[in-house]
Amino acid sequence: MFGFLNIYKPKGMTSHDVVAVIRRLTKIKQVGHTGTLDPFAEGVLPVCIGKATRLIEYLDDDKEYLATVKFGSATTTYDLEGEITYTSNTKITEENLIKELENFKGEISQIPPIYSAIKVKGKKLYEYARKGESVDIQSRKVTIEKLELKNFDYESQTAELLIVCSKGTYIRSIAHDLGKNLCCGGHLIKLVRTSAGKFKVENSVELEGLNVNENLINPVTVISLPKIELSSSEYEDILHGRQIKKNTDCVDLVILIYNNNISAVGISDKKIIKVKKVFS
Repeated sequence: MFGFLNIYKPKGMTSHDVVAVIRRLTKIKQVGHTGTLDPFAEGVLPVCIGKATRLIEYLDDDKEYLATVKFGSATTTYDLEGEITYTSNTKITEENLIKELENFKGEISQIPPIYSAIKVKGKKLYEYARKGESVDIQSRKVTIEKLELKNFDYESQTAELLIVCSKGTYIRSIAHDLGKNLCCGGHLIKLVRTSAGKFKVENSVELEGLNVNENLINPVTVISLPKIELSSSEYEDILHGRQIKKNTDCVDLVILIYNNNISAVGISDKKIIKVKKVFS
């Protein structure tokens, strides 16, 4: 079995829980996901099966979220599951928020939450947090392609945001940093991932009653790298790890296709394609 599933992860499950369910259904150990969703979050979770796990690194397209932020308090985890660390009676206006959102668009420096799985000195950040140990967390460059206010309720001080961002962006940090910049505190209370690259929420499937074979997605349709069709002789060369001469417009990574299936990932210099990973 070789392909992807576009799973709708429900609230309350970890991303690893979803992988475990797919392993039981398929009786295949080689199953993984392409980007963690926190337990309280829901939405699109691409799951890869078999050799498709070796394609995860090429699924680095933008992700889209609907995020609900509560202003007036901050928490340890930057979401509703943490302990409250700060409260404020200050109420922000829609105008204040819209103005502040502009500072979060484009490439920004972001400090991940200490309650996250990023490793520092061989330990995950949340391991430091749980032991009450301090640790220096380096900021990272992320890109916010779109940040729109979809709804704002002044009385409850909640805002629904549409966010399109690069891989590795922490939506919890956006919520926390917005509250910090507005001097009122803020944390995430709801998160729905509506897309991850070509995996869209409208095409996602639930775990309950899942038929894996019927919903298995051909990797050809979801990998965004340039695609090169192979002849039968070229296919044989690729299978044996041999480079092939082929004039293309592509430079760098390409997907090599034979009979509408991914045969390999290669590196092209417009004249020669060298094999990087073979799948057939």
